Amino acid sequence: MKRLMQWVMAAILICGATLFTSCMNEDNPVDPATNLSEMIIGKWIVADLKGKPAPTNVKMVTTFISTTKAIASSSKVDFTEKDSKWNVYREDDVVIAGNKVTLTGYSNEHTTLINEYDVSSISDTELIGKWKHITIVDGVETVNTEYDIRLVKVTTDYRTAIVGTWEGHCTSEGSEFDDGQEHRWQYNADGTYVYYVKDGDNWVSYEGTTLSEYFVDGTLLCTRWIDQGQENREWWEISIDGDKMNWTALRQKEDGTTFTATFEMKKVE
Repeated sequence: MKRLMQWVMAAILICGATLFTSCMNEDNPVDPATNLSEMIIGKWIVADLKGKPAPTNVKMVTTFISTTKAIASSSKVDFTEKDSKWNVYREDDVVIAGNKVTLTGYSNEHTTLINEYDVSSISDTELIGKWKHITIVDGVETVNTEYDIRLVKVTTDYRTAIVGTWEGHCTSEGSEFDDGQEHRWQYNADGTYVYYVKDGDNWVSYEGTTLSEYFVDGTLLCTRWIDQGQENREWWEISIDGDKMNWTALRQKEDGTTFTATFEMKKVE
């Protein structure tokens, strides 16, 4: 009888431990980003904001080269608020703690940029979570925004393939800078470009602009130039296949509606 009671008590203890473990698992589910530090390595571009496709002009590319360092590129501008950023392969410090990824970088000696991602899920192709952006200028917080966000992983980088001269035209209505004509761009390896227009049968460089700069990070092409004292910018997602290049951009009108602009071109000597 004594031995039987010992067996009963042991069974109760085992079952109790099993139930306790089961309860613990229910109260503390497995972290969906257990392998976050491994899976986040690579190049990511913004795909959705607030549950909707993100306009191309607000997209940024972040390349996690390790769990402590990242490279970030973006061209964001709001001239009315005097808040414009031209970040070309900016180096950010990275801290990963649980499901949270925090990037800290410096746009200039006055401006600190903090991007926090609270990751709810991550796979080989996409990252979903909450994104919080903070801008600090001379110690004063000037921007603090938070959105639902989805990033997709980029497997190609066209920064080298774009170097050279390209000729093409807009294939959709939408770009305020398009005049229905063929155009040429000469993209130089130093991040500058030359814009050409047709003069009769000859191509001539357009002399009315200054500060003609561009960068490509992954599939994102950003340009900026000054024409008659006014800074202008454009944003495109590109693909290059040999001597063919396509541009696509999701643009947003003042009334909030969106449209897609496209451009096709070929590489020329």
